[in-house]
Amino acid sequence: MTGKQALLQGRPLHALSATHEITHSPSTTPQYYTNYLGFLSSCKDLNSLLQIHCRLIVSGLKNDNPTSTHLINSYSSFKKCHLARLVFDYTQNPSVVLCNTMIRAYTRANQHKDAINMYHFMLNKGLEPDKYSFTFVLKACTCVLDLQEGILVHGEIINRKLECDVYIGTGLVDMYSKMGDLRSAREAFDKMPTRDVVAWNAMIAGLAQSLDPCEAMGFFKRMQLCGVEPNSVSLLNVMPAVSKLMDIDASRIIHGHVIRKGFSPVLYNGLIDVYCKCGNVYAARCIFDRMCGRDDVSWGTMMAGYAHNGSFIEVLELVDSMKTKNLKMSKVSVVSALLAVAEMRDLEQGKEIHDFAIQQGFDSNIVVATIIMTMYAKCGLVQKAKQLFWGLQERDLVAWSAIIATFVQSGYPEETLSFFRDLLKDDLRPNNVILVSVLPACAELSSLRLGKSIHCYAIKNYIDSDISTGTALVSMYARCGFFFSALIIFNRIPCKDVVTWNALINAYAQYGYPYHAVEMFHKLQASEANADSKTVVGLLPACALLNDLDLGSCIHGQTVKCGFESDCYVYNALIDMYAKCGSLSSAEFLFTRTEFNKDKISWNVIISGYMQNGHAREAISAYNQMKLEHFRPNIVTIVSILPAMAYLSALREGMAIHACIIKMGYQSNTLVGNSLIDMYAKCGRLDYSENSFNEVCNKDTVSWNAMITGYAVHGQGDHAIALLSLMQEKHVRVDSTSFISVLSGCRHAGLIEEGRKMFYSIREKYNLEPDLGHYACMVDLLGRAGLFDETLALIKAMPMKPDAGVWGALLNACRMHSNVQLAKVALNHLVELEPKSSTHYIVLSSIYAQSGRWADAGKTRLKINETGLKKTPGCSWG
Repeated sequence: MTGKQALLQGRPLHALSATHEITHSPSTTPQYYTNYLGFLSSCKDLNSLLQIHCRLIVSGLKNDNPTSTHLINSYSSFKKCHLARLVFDYTQNPSVVLCNTMIRAYTRANQHKDAINMYHFMLNKGLEPDKYSFTFVLKACTCVLDLQEGILVHGEIINRKLECDVYIGTGLVDMYSKMGDLRSAREAFDKMPTRDVVAWNAMIAGLAQSLDPCEAMGFFKRMQLCGVEPNSVSLLNVMPAVSKLMDIDASRIIHGHVIRKGFSPVLYNGLIDVYCKCGNVYAARCIFDRMCGRDDVSWGTMMAGYAHNGSFIEVLELVDSMKTKNLKMSKVSVVSALLAVAEMRDLEQGKEIHDFAIQQGFDSNIVVATIIMTMYAKCGLVQKAKQLFWGLQERDLVAWSAIIATFVQSGYPEETLSFFRDLLKDDLRPNNVILVSVLPACAELSSLRLGKSIHCYAIKNYIDSDISTGTALVSMYARCGFFFSALIIFNRIPCKDVVTWNALINAYAQYGYPYHAVEMFHKLQASEANADSKTVVGLLPACALLNDLDLGSCIHGQTVKCGFESDCYVYNALIDMYAKCGSLSSAEFLFTRTEFNKDKISWNVIISGYMQNGHAREAISAYNQMKLEHFRPNIVTIVSILPAMAYLSALREGMAIHACIIKMGYQSNTLVGNSLIDMYAKCGRLDYSENSFNEVCNKDTVSWNAMITGYAVHGQGDHAIALLSLMQEKHVRVDSTSFISVLSGCRHAGLIEEGRKMFYSIREKYNLEPDLGHYACMVDLLGRAGLFDETLALIKAMPMKPDAGVWGALLNACRMHSNVQLAKVALNHLVELEPKSSTHYIVLSSIYAQSGRWADAGKTRLKINETGLKKTPGCSWG
């Protein structure tokens, strides 16, 4: 048995002398006792320490406090607290210093509960804790997040009037900050007569992790004004605040500090993270590429930054680069890589990374296991994701929360609810975290009945008053269209925070109730809660829906006043609002401001804004500039820019974008596929349009409608009808647009009978009511055929008042057949509906001219001049 084993079995310390073969040489005489104590600090391994301890025993070990302190410190350096505690227990009348040493040993070994127990041992023995005792025990309370114990320790500190000590004061600031009690942290900080850089760092760290990162930035500036020079820890602590504020200027200032002071490469990893979270991935990559000693953290941070900004191809390029350099991915890198392959739907690479995670033992980690399940779910292997979940050895509430969140975030609300039912079958009681994940799935499926059941469960288990559960319930009812129920729950929440208000404001705006959204905003302003940047992001779409530029400008002013303008999401929402309200110049002004740090969303918003205002060339120019500034287009970019190519019939540019789509792996995406079908059809390449249609894996109603419209535009009405029939055979939902597209194809191809049958089948076969668009198509179809009696009968039988589209179709038919009398009737209705349009008079003038009634044609032209109407100039494509 070794000396170590003797200690582990709790044998007396003098037994060590019998377990090692030690010859009594001159070195074991008492005169060398002090020398052996000196050797303790130089021990490189535990075995050496045990041998010296044995020699100390042989040489007459004194069970006094100084000797025990040396031994406890030595064992503590090897994290062997159980051996250190044996030394402590064999020491008679332990002193405060020895107790402090033992407390410190426990904290160094992360045995914080034992450290707190040792503190109580001191008190029970009647020993008086000193400032070191409190410093060590405060750290232990902080690490186990035991606020109650920390408050009791703080009371003892006050009783002994030690609050002003810089070490204790710093410990109090650190403890309260990490436990979220920033008011107490600030009070402890303010009571310190002198504050060193460590005290400032503790306060900055707490504020940076709070909901008010601006205050952390304020402290960082104040620290320097007070003459305290920031160190590397100061910069690391303030970085989360900079990231939350997305303040690119502040990140550059920190970067300058790092360069001037020559701080360690650890800070460069932090800078990569900050730049990525501020949206400047290019700057982050420049730092990464210039780093001499890149470590696991560097690679992991860069990959996480790319993933955060949606640059998933770059993540996978870094994975390949690590393979080339024979570097192994860390746990953080694996998570980022799996997230990238999930978004790119790259199943093969996902399987490779999964295998690597298994080899490294990462798959047992709940975070890694969750992202692996997410990857398989997003790649369509739902059963594989389920299999992995059921393969988990321990499925506690944390695991269930993870899988439920995985499926709801991956767009599988049905599977989410299925897992929730399985959870209940396992006799587990869902907590508020699980309910908050399940309720959005109920909203997604409009499953109000299950949502109500969950609501009842929350009431029975007294968690309905929890603010996160209450907010999720408000959102669920609102998204299901039951705003009355949402308001009842909203009003019953005792202490509503801004997130609760935002849930209702966002729902009103998203579901087409902009007036209610604005009303709720005014109520929020009158309440105790303060609007935040997310409130503004939710409210600005309501201004766009109302087309109320004045209200939008007013909210913009309040945004500047509250300091939200630096938030990238707010800025993007402002650009979007101005563009949708028709003030493209204001949108451009905001977009081109030099202090605005554009992200991918900003470019997407301005491209969409140009298209909404009919500026296709400017949209293409913005798209090209976006690429020049090192922003990689995403799916939203592609879907926004392809209509510009279609609008300009720019086939060559459209095909170039198609090549980019293939390179980025988006060709099977439904939204992208639909846009390609439309673009190629409008550019005259129906064959390419058909190819794009066939490549879409998960065709939705829009996919089929886009292809039917393509056939219609090209006069292939028979193909449009055949595709509608196939659509029905495939059990794809047919909607109003489907019939408009088919009827349009019939009118272009002159398929009168087919069009007539299709029109009447809308009501008789599909139980849908024809709308104004369908009637306009039928009027055009019958009018082109010269069937004016049937056309008039159809107009008179309409259940709603004919609009300009219907009368315009009739006027156009009259032009084709030179029917002057009926043209006058159509014109009278059009003038009433669109008094400022000159187009209708020009058409009537043309009809008069075709009929040889030149005098009437001249009078009609003269009338245009007299009423002040202007003819829109035409353009010719060269």
